[in-house]
Amino acid sequence: MTEDGYNPYEMAQEQFDRIAEKLNLDEGLKDLLREPIREYHFNLPVKMDDGSTKVFRAFRVQHNDALGPCKGGIRFHPEETVDTVRALAMWMTWKTAVADIPLGGGKGGVICDPHDLSDREEENICREYIRAINQNIGPLRDVPAPDVMTSAQHMLWMMDEYETIQGEKYPGVITGKPQDMGGSKGRTEATGYGVIYVLRELLKELDRDIKDTVASIQGFGNVAQYAAELFIEYGGTVVSVSCWDQEDKKAYSYYKEDGIDLEELRSITDRFGSIDKEKAKEKGYERLPGEDWLKHEVDVLIPAALENAITEDNVGEIPSAVDMIVSGANGPITPEADEVLEDRDMIVVPDFLANAGGVTCSYFEQVQSNQNYYWPKEEVLGKLDNSMTSAFYEVWDLAQRKNVRMRDAAYMIAIQRVAEACEARGWV
Repeated sequence: MTEDGYNPYEMAQEQFDRIAEKLNLDEGLKDLLREPIREYHFNLPVKMDDGSTKVFRAFRVQHNDALGPCKGGIRFHPEETVDTVRALAMWMTWKTAVADIPLGGGKGGVICDPHDLSDREEENICREYIRAINQNIGPLRDVPAPDVMTSAQHMLWMMDEYETIQGEKYPGVITGKPQDMGGSKGRTEATGYGVIYVLRELLKELDRDIKDTVASIQGFGNVAQYAAELFIEYGGTVVSVSCWDQEDKKAYSYYKEDGIDLEELRSITDRFGSIDKEKAKEKGYERLPGEDWLKHEVDVLIPAALENAITEDNVGEIPSAVDMIVSGANGPITPEADEVLEDRDMIVVPDFLANAGGVTCSYFEQVQSNQNYYWPKEEVLGKLDNSMTSAFYEVWDLAQRKNVRMRDAAYMIAIQRVAEACEARGWV
């Protein structure tokens, strides 16, 4: 999940330190907010299909819960690190705060590669994870959700194991569940749609028509696909997406000058978001190196895969035609690259604002599960649209008043809200 010399946790702390200085936070508050309140490390002994036992390293980090129960996904990835999880937990704290929902920030991860595991082995990992962490999560304590390479099925296995241990029904312990098992309608679309709700409002403020806007997207997983879906529905054009090719162990970009056919690409994509390269070629897509997604002459870039996508090494390859970046992934732009983009007067909608649709809809699911009463999809997406639009304008208006970047404005709002909650509780 990280490259040599790149530490996402140090990056998250660096971002926090810069804004904490602007807000004149006292040292006690800074010390509290720049570190997780608690974290758990454990080994998961898992029975494999061949009868052997394999041990997987796993984590759960709870960064801050001053505003409410911790919230954050669990990701399965062969290159997972605890510093990645720490960074993501911190970013979740700011994400829930800027979205103004009563939750804190947490994150989890297991070092494994689902590509090499059977369904039964993945189920065993899920159940072992909950056995290890069940005393430290719960509907009023810490509510996990799916993330990279985990799905609604993984969440259902986890919920079932938690309920088995507790001996009671707790549908609100986990979100991102299948709809017929306590999941919320609209949750699948929420993160990607939220990215486009924010982009739509930004274009309005810039007096530009979304129908004349061209985008390039990094990734073709859940977030990227639904961002592309709504963007195209609004009349925009997506010319490029990218994905990881498991066979070649490398990323590729797929480009079509007149715009991708989303359903066509979905029909040749596996559950991990990997596009069949031979079938894509047959359908007229140009296959390019993975990083080429950011080299096209488009209006907006949407990084919607993993962190560390735009760095000081590749930021110079972004064409001058690009004047907006809306971050669908977590931590896709390093601080060094951010400085270059600022010098270019690039409008960057920060990740923890742009992709807050996922956690917002997770909150909606949590509320519905705890009440055992579920809303229709139109109501969920309507509430999501209102929430994302409101969050965007709070950040946009502060950025205009203070003459600061949107990232700084979003951090100011989020950190101030969490700091005030910590002070009100008497923690500092």
